[in-house]
Amino acid sequence: MRAVVQRVDGARVEVAGETTGEIVGEGLCVLVGVTHEDTPEKAAQLARKLWSVRILQGEKSCSDTGAPLLVISQFTLYGDARKGRRPTWNAAAPGPVAEPLVDEVVARLRELGAQVETGRFGADMKVSLTNDGPFTVLIEV
Repeated sequence: MRAVVQRVDGARVEVAGETTGEIVGEGLCVLVGVTHEDTPEKAAQLARKLWSVRILQGEKSCSDTGAPLLVISQFTLYGDARKGRRPTWNAAAPGPVAEPLVDEVVARLRELGAQVETGRFGADMKVSLTNDGPFTVLIEV
């Protein structure tokens, strides 16, 4: 699994003009990509990492501050544009494999005590955020 994690001062995701998830103030906006070899155990590992990674102000984590997370599925994180001009998506897991694993990340975060908002899997989403820093990291498990 791969996650692009941005420290934000507010973020939201809309589908067809409807807000499906929103966090206000300091938190993390997390784009999650799933590949073919990913498992529920990797989803749990990613959730623990997201909950405890110290990238908020003052080197704090969401577990330290109770900051919320906005988790959005993003199959394009496994796009490969090394050849030609058009990316391939071969490394991205198909929806029936990826969706339950993204849901597992969200469920595990909530079990840890996190406030989690989400997008809508497979939808055409519009994501708005204020990157705080800017601060962006890539996490792979």
